[in-house]
Amino acid sequence: MTRPFLQRICLRKTLPVLGLMAWIAGCGSAGRAYAQNPHMARPKMTLWQAIGALARQVPFSQAKLENTLGTRLSEASRNEYTIFLKNESPITLTEDGRIAQVDLRLGMKHGAPGFLVLNLDGGCISLDAVRAHYRDLRITDTPRGHSLDEVTSHSASLPWGELSFSFKERNPNCLSSVAFDPKKAGASNSAR
Repeated sequence: MTRPFLQRICLRKTLPVLGLMAWIAGCGSAGRAYAQNPHMARPKMTLWQAIGALARQVPFSQAKLENTLGTRLSEASRNEYTIFLKNESPITLTEDGRIAQVDLRLGMKHGAPGFLVLNLDGGCISLDAVRAHYRDLRITDTPRGHSLDEVTSHSASLPWGELSFSFKERNPNCLSSVAFDPKKAGASNSAR
């Protein structure tokens, strides 16, 4: 057999394999692009609807929050006790502002319900607006005079745990974050 003949046979066998590999690679990257699309099927909701939907997800998991918020969460870091997850892009709310950052902390121990903080920007939700939704608030944190990023937090005790609304010193009239601190399974109110 001549060398050109062998090259044609080898080429005939190689081209279909290369074509299949290119097709698979193209479909895989298209699937990843769709999954990472910051505009993936995000539910249109107000902050109050988001809070209600998230409270129903206790105990928290990455999958539950991704589905509820319509965003992807990626691991930012971890230690021997906690996995720290953050969103890849902001989440626009239908009324006032957006969720700039989702900060989900999942404990490594079985039964740990997680801890969630929504950092807000782009709008101004007042304490009066918060009180219209959650009347029984108590002050749980106050600034100590070290930074304009310190907060005054107003918290509500709910059946699933504690919900806190924080206002930074640099902009004390506008809500800066919402924190969800669920009870550990079997924990009583007196233990918190």
